[in-house]
Amino acid sequence: MSEEQDNLIVLTDEQGNEVEFEHIDSLEYEGKHYALLLPTGQEGEEQDAVVLAIENIDGEDVLVLPEDESVLDTVFELFKQNLDEEFDFEE
Repeated sequence: MSEEQDNLIVLTDEQGNEVEFEHIDSLEYEGKHYALLLPTGQEGEEQDAVVLAIENIDGEDVLVLPEDESVLDTVFELFKQNLDEEFDFEE
């Protein structure tokens, strides 16, 4: 398995469809861990990054959408600062 494939995560959306994401980065904020994911989609398509919290549930790491919108915004800004030279984040 290539290094690039190691960064791929398949999640299921609300409609039950499987969506493939690339894990771009992780960081810790206020004692919690977060992951920045980017849908793999086709080249040239506009892709929205997704920030998910990494929570340990029953001994297993699970990705969940943060409930606090202000925390989500702050964490996304931290990711943008960390990855400014690698990615062009559009508002």
